[in-house]
Amino acid sequence: MAGAVEETERGPLLVVRRRFPLAHVHGDQPLTALRAAAPECLALLARDGFPPPGPERLLYLDTETTGLAGGTGTYAFLVGAGFVDGAEFEVRQLFMRDLDEEPALLAALEGLLRGFEGFVTYNGAGFDLPLLETRFVLGRRRWPGDRFHLDLLPAARRLWSGRLADCRLATVEQHVLGFAREDDVPGALIPAVYFDYLRGKHPGELPRVFDHNRHDILSLAALTGRVAGALTRAPDAALPAEDLVGLGRLWERRDAERGEACYRLALTLGLESPGRERLLARLAWGEKRRARFTAARTLWEEIVRLQRAFELRPWEEMAKIDEHRRRDFASAHAVVSEALARARAAGAAEVVLAALTHRLGRITRRLGGQPGR
Repeated sequence: MAGAVEETERGPLLVVRRRFPLAHVHGDQPLTALRAAAPECLALLARDGFPPPGPERLLYLDTETTGLAGGTGTYAFLVGAGFVDGAEFEVRQLFMRDLDEEPALLAALEGLLRGFEGFVTYNGAGFDLPLLETRFVLGRRRWPGDRFHLDLLPAARRLWSGRLADCRLATVEQHVLGFAREDDVPGALIPAVYFDYLRGKHPGELPRVFDHNRHDILSLAALTGRVAGALTRAPDAALPAEDLVGLGRLWERRDAERGEACYRLALTLGLESPGRERLLARLAWGEKRRARFTAARTLWEEIVRLQRAFELRPWEEMAKIDEHRRRDFASAHAVVSEALARARAAGAAEVVLAALTHRLGRITRRLGGQPGR
């Protein structure tokens, strides 16, 4: 593992250091993109209210632990930390050779944290950071929680949940970064590998755990560059349609026009079903909120044309616009009549048929009992 035992204020600790030039390519993503990550984009991804620091002040964190459930009985036996240092990216791994070396690990980690103003993790908000905070509290140390934190898992879900089987880091790095792990130890087996080591004091499979952790850190850095770069470029026709949908969702809270531009471009690029229908509905609701009812109706109409199975909402929204906004009762009558026929053919629930029948009766009365009038 090419590590060295280093002294801390609380005793010795094994530390493994690996340095990579920023030109290093992880999968198909060069680490140089970290330097170009715009603060506005990092803030947009984090949504935690803290201003993002510069790239040299971000620490990429990942832990390997004695269990996956967390709690006071779970130790972080290996903490990986990555950071930009000049023209290089260093991955530093802190490893406790026995559980009684935890004070030394915490001392080393606390010293490392002082040099940075923010964290980047993957599911760190739900696991890594709460676990480390617990270990710090039990070790009578103050956890620096009042700083910028970018957890990439929520961003990954917004961007890729529609086209990936799941958003585990291994899945995302394979399909987004083009990085495939070789001879990787599954995360669920890592606690057992460590306990085997504690019993026999032989490295065994531990080198593979260090490799796993190092790849996690490099993937965090590469993903940060990839996602921040895509946010900066969006809307860009060179990006996949599915990614543009996620980028639109990220942008729309900060810049609604830019978010909508991402959505429109995704449709233009041929976004496929069922994502296309979901996006059309999202745009239709937006048009309705802005009282642009004709535009909303056009979008609902496209959803109806794409429908493979009957769904009430598009028909209902078109009928509402025709009846209440356009005051075109004949068109509303035609819409509801067709919807009722399709609902019956599809074997829709009685509550759906009853709602459509009621609406059709009201519109018929407004027409004076003459549907064609």
